[in-house]
Amino acid sequence: MDKSSCFYLGKIVSKYSFKGEVLVKLDTDEPEIYENMESVFVSLGNNLVPFFIDKCRLHKSSLLRIDFEEVKTESDADRIMGSELYLPLSFLPKLSGDKFYFHEVIGFTLIDSVHGDIGIIKSVNDNTSQALFEVDKEGKELLIPINDEIITQVDRENKTIHVSTPEGLVDLYLG
Repeated sequence: MDKSSCFYLGKIVSKYSFKGEVLVKLDTDEPEIYENMESVFVSLGNNLVPFFIDKCRLHKSSLLRIDFEEVKTESDADRIMGSELYLPLSFLPKLSGDKFYFHEVIGFTLIDSVHGDIGIIKSVNDNTSQALFEVDKEGKELLIPINDEIITQVDRENKTIHVSTPEGLVDLYLG
């Protein structure tokens, strides 16, 4: 299993008990759907290693308290501290309508209501305060904000996303 066929679930942020339990900060809006997992992939070095779970439950808001089969002491927990957790893409709930996962729209064409085809989505930058489509138009990079006011339609069948960008934004890049 490699990272390209998985999605990032969260990161082990602290130990919970001397028996090896750990707390995971989840990267999700719906932490409750991951409450009863049986296994997860832990990123160790450059590998994703399957870890089986004895017990898994929510702890406060977006933290998940996990008791792994293979982690039974504090020193075992220290070895995986800070590791990222992944699950196969097939575990993601299917989205419909104008909702989408960032990974699924890579390669889609962005169609603007004024300018028409403004390029192909090559990646999504979610490290900024507002997530951005990184779009390639004949060698030029455009950064288009991802929000409900701009996105007017997601057409999965034709691999296009229709947008209505703020006046002047596209001209700033292509003008």
